[in-house]
Amino acid sequence: MVCFEGRAFARFFGTPTFLMGQTLLVGVWIYLNQAGFAKFDPYPFILLNLAFSLQAAYAAPLILLAQTRQTERDQAHALADAQHREDLDEAMAQRQTLVEQQSEQLLALLKQNTELTTLTKQMAERIENLAIQLTQRERL
Repeated sequence: MVCFEGRAFARFFGTPTFLMGQTLLVGVWIYLNQAGFAKFDPYPFILLNLAFSLQAAYAAPLILLAQTRQTERDQAHALADAQHREDLDEAMAQRQTLVEQQSEQLLALLKQNTELTTLTKQMAERIENLAIQLTQRERL
């Protein structure tokens, strides 16, 4: 939960809303102190400087934390992507092997079919010859 809040906070530091809000706050701060409406932080604006230092002290580690987390997520994504590619390569290799086996089976079946066709042709020729011989015997 703290990590999520830290990331959200670090993300907020870079938004236009934050930058405009901070600019407005600094402008109001300086205006109030210079115009004499309030004298809680006179001219060198030490308190304002302290507030910026405090903000920087928290912002820098939070931004680094967010970058570290993003790097970890990117690495995890890259590893998952690499694993997915390896799985795809393995599946493709298995499919290629299966296709080769099926091709060999098809070639064997074609060879058997050719042999059967040859045998069928030979048998048809024998039957035809026998029919001719029977016809010739009947005529005699």
